[in-house]
Amino acid sequence: MSNTSRAVSGPGADPTAYVVIPLYNEASVIGGVVSELRQSFMHVVCVDDGSTDGSGAAAQAAGATLVSHPFNLGQGAALQTGIEYALAQETCEYIVTFDADGQHRIEDAAGMLELARRDDLAVVYGSRFLDDRTKPGWAKAAVLKTAVWVTNMTTGTRLTDAHNGLRVIRRDAAARVHLAQDRMAHATEIVLQLARTHLPSGEYPVELLYTDYSKAKGQSLLNSVNILVDLVVR
Repeated sequence: MSNTSRAVSGPGADPTAYVVIPLYNEASVIGGVVSELRQSFMHVVCVDDGSTDGSGAAAQAAGATLVSHPFNLGQGAALQTGIEYALAQETCEYIVTFDADGQHRIEDAAGMLELARRDDLAVVYGSRFLDDRTKPGWAKAAVLKTAVWVTNMTTGTRLTDAHNGLRVIRRDAAARVHLAQDRMAHATEIVLQLARTHLPSGEYPVELLYTDYSKAKGQSLLNSVNILVDLVVR
């Protein structure tokens, strides 16, 4: 089930890029995230993955198209649902995957979309390790870079940041994404599936905003370790 609020997007908002946000219990911040995105992107799709705190209603009130799971299926499943919804829209040329907790910057998403169009890239991956603006801390950085190494070894890619949810995916590439991993291992699965398309890709330097809120919601060192364990096990 999906429907769209009547909130108006900003002047000049891109009508052909669909922002897909997996959403689970982010009611306190999702409204602000959607409102800011709608200044640059006409279409913001939030997949409410069984939230119990009113996140879906908050997203819709801010102008998002809302697609709802009846219960929590996991971030990978929510991302797949959002991709499928976007591809069903005739106006969709690109899909931008974006996190719900406010750690991604809208200007980075816009820059990545511009790069994809300018250089005719099918995929642009956001990377926090292409410059020194993001400050994850040495321990978290070590774990994340280990995850990058594992991902590159298993997918044949040469990325500098494998578990960054900010991506731009062209329609033809997105049509070949079929995620089966519901937990954090989906981040490696999507890289593998996109690599198998043999379509042109690139990376773009982004800044991740590690706020007290995002850390409390799962951006801690322990969560990074869990990502690595989930990746290796699966």
